Amino acid sequence: MKIKLLTITCAALLITGCANTVKPMYEYENYSESFYAMKRESGAETEAEWLQSLELIIVKSEAKSVRVPPGVYANLGYLNLRSNNNEKAISYFELEKETYPESVLFMDRLINRVKTQS
Repeated sequence: MKIKLLTITCAALLITGCANTVKPMYEYENYSESFYAMKRESGAETEAEWLQSLELIIVKSEAKSVRVPPGVYANLGYLNLRSNNNEKAISYFELEKETYPESVLFMDRLINRVKTQS
């Protein structure tokens, strides 16, 4: 009887122990691959692909109710800044600040620099 109970208990622990019940903290999608591709083959096409990748990360993060990974909003702001879309860049820098308060000093510096150059 004890062996049967021990066997059932071990089987139940193995089954539940293997289940992934931890929700991921972030949704990175293909962030690393798209960033590497942009750096390897710099150009308007790979930059546009990286921009789409970052936007997809935001969409999927919202769909899964997880926070957007650190730096995604800042990178989108940077890409918009490069294409002279200063207002959109500032809005992404503001989103980075809201999501990650530890970035406030850096984001404020970027925002001030954009505003003074406009």
